[in-house]
Amino acid sequence: MRGISRVIVGYSGGEEKDPTYQDIKDSTESVLIEFDPSIISYDEILNEWSKMASPFYPSKTQYRSAIFYNSEDQQNAALNKIKQLAERSENVYADVEPISAFYRAEEYHQNFLNKQRSGAGKWVR
Repeated sequence: MRGISRVIVGYSGGEEKDPTYQDIKDSTESVLIEFDPSIISYDEILNEWSKMASPFYPSKTQYRSAIFYNSEDQQNAALNKIKQLAERSENVYADVEPISAFYRAEEYHQNFLNKQRSGAGKWVR
C-alpha cells in the first residue's frame, strides 16, 4: 500500500520475553506497520485490517484479533472501527491495547505470502 514503508511480522501483546513460533508464550502473532501519516492515515490502515482480519470468532491468544495503538487518537480510531464492525455482526472478538514489546518473528515468516507466490519460499519446520 502506498504510504506503508515497512511491515514486520512478529509477536507482541504478552508479558513473557522472547517468544518464538515454537514457543509463543503469552504473545500474539502480529505485524508492526511503519507508515507515513501524510500519505496514508491510521483509519485507512484499520479499514484494510478489517477487510483481512476475522475478529468474529474467539481465538486462543496466539491467533486472537488485536489492534495495538501508540496514542489516544489511535486508540479512539481502533475503538471506533470495532464499533463499526459490531454494527454488522453480533459478536466481535478484538482487543484494543497499547503497544507493548514487539519481537521480530523468524525470517521465514517475513514476507511470507510473497515468498509463497514466487516459489522462492520453502516451507520449513
